[in-house]
Amino acid sequence: MNVSREHGVARRLAGAASAVLCAAALLSGCTSDSGSGSAPGPGTGSASGADSEAASKTPGEAAQPSVRRGDGGERGGGQALQSAYQQTVQAVLPSVVQITTGQGLGSGIVYDKRGHIVTNAHVVGDAEAFDVTLATGRDTLRARVVSSFPPQDLAVIKLDDPPKGLKPAVFGDSGKVGVGQLVLAMGSPLGLSGSVTQGIVSAVGRTVNEGRSGGGTGATISNLVQTSAAINPGNSGGALVNLDEQVIGIPTLAATDPELGDAAAGIGFAIPASTVTDIADQMIKSGRVTESGKATLGITGRTVLGADYRPAGVAVAAVARGGAAAKAGVRAGDIVVRLGNAKITTMSALSEALARYAPGDRTKLTYARDGDERTVSVSLSQL
Repeated sequence: MNVSREHGVARRLAGAASAVLCAAALLSGCTSDSGSGSAPGPGTGSASGADSEAASKTPGEAAQPSVRRGDGGERGGGQALQSAYQQTVQAVLPSVVQITTGQGLGSGIVYDKRGHIVTNAHVVGDAEAFDVTLATGRDTLRARVVSSFPPQDLAVIKLDDPPKGLKPAVFGDSGKVGVGQLVLAMGSPLGLSGSVTQGIVSAVGRTVNEGRSGGGTGATISNLVQTSAAINPGNSGGALVNLDEQVIGIPTLAATDPELGDAAAGIGFAIPASTVTDIADQMIKSGRVTESGKATLGITGRTVLGADYRPAGVAVAAVARGGAAAKAGVRAGDIVVRLGNAKITTMSALSEALARYAPGDRTKLTYARDGDERTVSVSLSQL
């Protein structure tokens, strides 16, 4: 399955009132390639690690109003569900913002009262300054980048002059996200700020490759939440929310139909809240990510073709000093062909294989040198 980045980057509005053309495709801001991974870990259950006093609810599973059958039962159940949707929108939407750069736009979530906003790295791109519009419709605010971490497609920006009454979102417990759970996606698809779509959690623990088309970071991201809630260009960096009024993820990618190249309806992906809060807290505290949690071999490589002109492995162009590959005796010119049980034919395949591991994990690495294959034990480094 191909994934185009729900790139959240829309081109400028052409005309006085009108439609925004989004520069990034789904999975373009929302790009991914399905795979496997472990379920997301627990989140903070608070507005953020940086501003825990903003939390107003205890994390829990989304409320699931029952729909009774019989005289008036269906109507009553429908009204209860509608009320739950409306209350959730009223509670969370004020925390979702629109972010505009010189190239386009995306969405973000108010992280704390100091004006920190978390979003996708592909929304930020190479920009240093941004225009931020609150869902309440106030004047445009200026913000600057704090840090960006493309390998996880996350970034934090900060308002220059945070307004009074800024409302941080409450982040829920990713470990309690379950298939079938009702969710809402909030953001600025196609520049339509404050838009809301609804769906369910379709799967958890997905591993997806974002690619680089449409401004993607090229990152392979694991433990993603798959959802049927519509995710369109401009939704990137927004909020995936349960009916307990908690953010359980950041919509980032949307799948594309491999034959048509268009967005595949009902297949979107969000970075789980636990990952968002962990990375955002590090950025705010240190100005960078100090513990990524992502495994690496410590090489610079490129895909090479075999005698049949098909991808046949990853050629090592350089080896990082002190990294996993260097310690295992790998040298520039070697060709990586297997990691653990995974056959490696491309850089993408290597990234997806590494996404199954954590730093410090030990596995087998097979590489070719001068026509001979060698298998060594390797202890993976941290990206």
